[in-house]
Amino acid sequence: MEGKWVALHLMMIVLMASTLNVSKGLSICNMNEDGFNACKPSVTEPNPIDPSPKCCEAITGADLNCLCSYKNSPQLPLFGIDPILATSLPAKCNLTPPSNC
Repeated sequence: MEGKWVALHLMMIVLMASTLNVSKGLSICNMNEDGFNACKPSVTEPNPIDPSPKCCEAITGADLNCLCSYKNSPQLPLFGIDPILATSLPAKCNLTPPSNC
């Protein structure tokens, strides 16, 4: 019976850990969900705005080569992201964009 309780507690710990992991959100190319959300108004039509300081901070810490690998992804429009606007963000944040972007 004690083995069942240990297994139950272990399962609860694993479930709690996975829930905490999900609540942190996604992270792609060293850019977390907060960074993506900060930049979204700058990469969506019809009225994109200049990137905020929070967006530029997120872009500064991101792996730009990795992000550029998504520029031709058919999923970007599904998230409302305009690839042309997205590739212009580094320059708008006074960063040197990767040559392949």
